Amino acid sequence: MPFPFDYDLLCELTEARGVPGYEDDVRDIVRREFADTADRVRTDAMGNVVATIEGDGDYAVAVAAHMDEIGFMVRHVTDEGFVQVDPLGGFDPRVLRAQRVTVHGEEDLTGVIGSVPPHTLTDDQREKADEVKDVYIDVGRDGESVAELVSVGDLVTLDQTTARMGDRITGKALDDRVCLFATLEAARRIEDPDVTIHFAATVQEEVGLRGAYALGVDIDPDLAIALDVTVANDVPQIGEEADAVTRLGEGTAIKLKDSSVITSPKVHRRLTDVAEAAGIDHQHEVLPAGGTDTAGFQHSAGAKPVGAISIPTRYLHTVTETADAGDVAATIDLLTAFLESETGDHDYTL
Repeated sequence: MPFPFDYDLLCELTEARGVPGYEDDVRDIVRREFADTADRVRTDAMGNVVATIEGDGDYAVAVAAHMDEIGFMVRHVTDEGFVQVDPLGGFDPRVLRAQRVTVHGEEDLTGVIGSVPPHTLTDDQREKADEVKDVYIDVGRDGESVAELVSVGDLVTLDQTTARMGDRITGKALDDRVCLFATLEAARRIEDPDVTIHFAATVQEEVGLRGAYALGVDIDPDLAIALDVTVANDVPQIGEEADAVTRLGEGTAIKLKDSSVITSPKVHRRLTDVAEAAGIDHQHEVLPAGGTDTAGFQHSAGAKPVGAISIPTRYLHTVTETADAGDVAATIDLLTAFLESETGDHDYTL
C-alpha cells in the first residue's frame, strides 16, 4: 500500500547532502516547497529558512526542524592519498567501519572507510577503541591524484539511499529530514490560521543547536514547538531493564524532557489533549541524553513556553536510521491539529 504522504519528497530530502554549516542542497528543496504554501519565505545570514503563514492576530508560533546531518570535514590528506577527517556532529566510531562515503572535493568522489581484515589484526588493534581521528578514507586513487582533487576543508557525507522496508522507512539523515518533511506537509494542510506560524528549517543543530539559538532572537515567537527524531531502543540488543524511550509503531512522541530542555507542562498537556481528541496515536518521551532545537528557543530570547514532538527512530546517527510510516503520519496529523487549534488565547504560564 502507498504511504499516506509524499514518499518521493521524503526520499529527496533524506538523500540530499547537508552537513552542519553546508546545508545548501536541503535549503534549496525547503525553499522550493515552502514557496507554494507560505505567505513569505526568507533566509538569514546563518542559512536558517523561515516560511511564514500569516494569522489574524499578533500571536506567533515558531515550528522548527533542522536541516543538517552528521558528516565530516577533511583535515588531512596523506602522501599516499588517504583522507583523514574531523567529525561534524556526534558519531559512534564503531559504526564507521567499512562504510561507503562521498568526498565532496573538486568533484564528488566515492570513498570507503577501510577496515583491517580480522586475519591480520594485531592484539593491540583488537583491543584499541575506535576513534574518528583514526578513520582513513580510501578514494581509490594515488596520492598525487587525490592531492589534485581533495583539500583540507572539503566535506564528506555518508552514502546511502532511502528504502521502504515493509511499513517502515530506512536510510541516512532521517535525523532530522523526516521531521523537516513533517513541517512541510503540515504547512501544505494549514489554511487561514488564527495565529502567525513561522516554519523554521534550522542549521547547525548537530553541533550545538546554533541555528535555533540565533533564530529564537530573530523571530521572537510567543510559543515554540520543535520537531526531531528520538531514540527507539525497541530492539533485541536492548534489554527490558534499559531505557527504551519510545517504540516504533505506537505513534508520535510528545516530549517531556531531554538533556537540553524540560518542555512547558501546559504545552505538552495541550499536545496530549489534541492528540486524544483527534484520535492520534501518541506516546510520551523522556530522553535521558541528547538535545533539540527546543532548547534554542527557550534560552535565546527570555522565558518562552516550548514544546516538542518527536518521531521514534531506531539506529540513530547511522546510515540505517529507521522510522515507522504510521508514526510519521501521526506526527504530521498532530502538528497540523495543534497549529490549527492554536488561537493565542491558551495560557501556558505557570
